[in-house]
Amino acid sequence: MRRATGWGSVLGRRTGAVGRLGGLSGATGSAGWGGEASGAAGVEGRVGATGMEGRVGGATGATGDGRTSSNPQSDLRTRPRPNTPLHFGYGTNGLTDLRLDDAFALLADLGYDGVGLTLDHMHLDPQAPDLGSRTRHVAERLGTLGLDVTVETGARYVLDPRRKHGPTLLDPDPDDRSRRVGLLIRAVQVAADLGAHAVHCFSGITPDGTDLDTAWKRLADSLTPVIEAAATAGVPLAIEPEPGHLLATLADFHHLRRTLGDPEGLGLTLDIGHCQCLEPLSPADCLRAAAPWLRHVQIEDMCRGIHEHLPLGDGEIDFPSVLGALAATGYQGLTVVELPRHSHAGPHFAEHSLPFLRDAAATAVTPLDSAPLHGDPSATPEGSSTS
Repeated sequence: MRRATGWGSVLGRRTGAVGRLGGLSGATGSAGWGGEASGAAGVEGRVGATGMEGRVGGATGATGDGRTSSNPQSDLRTRPRPNTPLHFGYGTNGLTDLRLDDAFALLADLGYDGVGLTLDHMHLDPQAPDLGSRTRHVAERLGTLGLDVTVETGARYVLDPRRKHGPTLLDPDPDDRSRRVGLLIRAVQVAADLGAHAVHCFSGITPDGTDLDTAWKRLADSLTPVIEAAATAGVPLAIEPEPGHLLATLADFHHLRRTLGDPEGLGLTLDIGHCQCLEPLSPADCLRAAAPWLRHVQIEDMCRGIHEHLPLGDGEIDFPSVLGALAATGYQGLTVVELPRHSHAGPHFAEHSLPFLRDAAATAVTPLDSAPLHGDPSATPEGSSTS
């Protein structure tokens, strides 16, 4: 599955896209690159409401896929892997207290199929020197461990140590927007070298004093060179609807898609918890509606109206129906557990999340429902940015 694209060839192929960025010339040095993404200051909802164990702590089951275990006596790793077409991963933004090599080893040992790799100061820092050689090391490590990967751009303070998830593609300052564009193009380069399934991104919150028409124009203009670079590298760009952001819903994704002329290289990151939080459709129905554009999936538990990423089993999501709907779409990418506020107990949640998902997948059913068929965005007002 991994592409053999070399770092040098990616740099050469992206020359045209970078040349069209205009104001990016000051953003290509190491000090101008960084990464952030899902969520933003003030839109997380309540946090810290779940104890470390949660309901998922009582999950039983195992991976048993043939990888060597560092703890063969754990019953979590003894049961055979269910026969499911889904491929599960875990996000490194939920393992920030671990060295990246150690995080990879943990996930492979637990039986995960892959990893959602967030480019951050502690994990393949996109601003530090020798990114190409460090990326090659990561590619070799992933290959040795048999892990697939999606590149995520959700680090909180890599681009700006004072502004969480800033700057964004919507900032009034064009130089700030160019810094985010530069990060995303660098993430595309990294993803191509890793043979990643996709590169994840987000819109950002509409700045104070910015009207919606201006915000949508900034987003479309900023994303254009990134989509071109991604198409050249052969890596899908997958934008995520994020509560509180300009692009917050599936209807907003379709609005952007049509504004840009429906480019083939623009896909969707669908966060299952966000569907539970604010979409008018159920998470399973969201998957059916989004299937043609689905390039990356994030998963966690959540409650209606509260944007708080919860351990699996601690919220309101019906996981068997969700995983049944996802399997029915034929989606072949990673489904990545997204618990960025649980790094303090990351190994614990990584260990218990996989058997939870596999148990849910083993009992999954494909629901018969009246959800809008593929791509019908009519259930949510277009252009909505409701949190």
